[in-house]
Amino acid sequence: MRNRRIADRRIAPLLTAGITAAASLSALTPATAFAVDGAPAAEAPLRPYTKQQQLAWQRCDANSPAAFECATVKVPLDYGNPGGKKLELAISRLKASSTKERRGVLLLNPGGPGAPGLRLPVDPGMKFSAEVKRQYDIIGFDLRGAGQSSPVSCGLTADEQNINYPYKAETFAKDVERARTVAEKCRAAAGDKLPHLTTRNSARDMDAIRAALGEEKISFLGASYGTYLGAVYLQLFPQRADRFVLDSANDPTRIYRGTFQDMAKADEQAFTRWTEWTARHHATYGLGGTPAEVRKTFWDLMAQANRKPILFEGRKLTGDGIRADNGTFFHVRKAAERIAALKKAAEGKNPAPSGTPGQTRNDQAQEPGGNGDGSDNDDNYASIAWSVMCADTGTWPRDPERYRRDAIRDKARYPLYGDFAAAIRPCAFWKRGSEPQTRIDNKAGALIVQNEWDSQTPLFAAQAMHRALRGSRMLTVEGGEGHGVLGIDPASCADKNATAYLITGKLPTEDLTCRA
Repeated sequence: MRNRRIADRRIAPLLTAGITAAASLSALTPATAFAVDGAPAAEAPLRPYTKQQQLAWQRCDANSPAAFECATVKVPLDYGNPGGKKLELAISRLKASSTKERRGVLLLNPGGPGAPGLRLPVDPGMKFSAEVKRQYDIIGFDLRGAGQSSPVSCGLTADEQNINYPYKAETFAKDVERARTVAEKCRAAAGDKLPHLTTRNSARDMDAIRAALGEEKISFLGASYGTYLGAVYLQLFPQRADRFVLDSANDPTRIYRGTFQDMAKADEQAFTRWTEWTARHHATYGLGGTPAEVRKTFWDLMAQANRKPILFEGRKLTGDGIRADNGTFFHVRKAAERIAALKKAAEGKNPAPSGTPGQTRNDQAQEPGGNGDGSDNDDNYASIAWSVMCADTGTWPRDPERYRRDAIRDKARYPLYGDFAAAIRPCAFWKRGSEPQTRIDNKAGALIVQNEWDSQTPLFAAQAMHRALRGSRMLTVEGGEGHGVLGIDPASCADKNATAYLITGKLPTEDLTCRA
């Protein structure tokens, strides 16, 4: 959940391929009609969604493969009032390459909340194994309110989308007003929808997609926020879940304010590791021969940049602007290269190299602040992200002074990112969601894969998800850096195990550790 545009998601070299034509739902028994909160719903009110949808598949666009097809699935805005307003979900598919070996459907979610998922089946980074392609129809979809699924727009300016800012006593009143303005704009633009733009309802939407496709069960691969979405589906519909892979998991007990604060804790841990590594490589980077010296070099540089911004990669960076990138220190070598280049730039020496700080192609931002395609004039991603994060839980404090106190405390505790993580959010002024937060506690099977050094969802957060999903197994990549495990190397230990689970359905007999 950082202030960075969504990077292209590379979920896994596990998948690619499609889905056979949607089967008629007339063959489904009442028990297989999609449910609310896991229990079969009454037939009559939900019949338009469970048994009467005829999906009109057509080629998604002229620039995509002919086999890549799109359709819309109708769902109720409010599942408690299925006869009321409706939403249209945009879904896509690539059919399984083998009718004989076809097992079912595999839904994908790239995170966010609200990151576009419709084109994931044809994403160049989605390198699925041939076995998975034969067995699964690959299904992409945009969350309700996001992308092409009845999109929500609050009319936010670029400044209002970019709300990752440090705590300063002199600017706190402006920060409060900015957060209040975002909430008020969203309420004015989409007030009737906001209470229902929740992860619980998106999980129900997934079950509506299952029903529309004529499937008894679904499999799922979700990354980052997508792991929480998958966990909520497992909680509500355990009997409908087949094979679930959760890549880089959130702590379901800390959604979402705690998620930000956990990132600050993890950032500090990574920074300590970085100072130790960089001290051992002083001859290469010249940042200090001991961890204490490296630390001092960094903070002296931050103070200098706050006094006079450093011209770097075509931008003027303040120390606070540099701290705002809470993913820098999870990649020790890249971080050392970057800080050394910043130091030279501050000294007026060599020009700085190009590239993004600390971010590899599998890193993905979760925090609002751009729509992921390099455009700043489409606020849909920021709008839906805050809509979901604010409506999912009632744990956001309402008193601005609570945020002030927490920011002061956390900046002292976690100097790198603590004040950013504790900053006031629009959720302080948001209307409550339509339902309580989902408690994750079940025995459903799932495979959780996690890097040891993750820039967004720390290892301890994934371990908490593992404890909540008591039927899960966890695969930890020892020494793994960055946000997102799968999709970097098809031959990696993690990818091989995830692929094996999707193909065979057999979870490892115990938790696994792979080397990076």
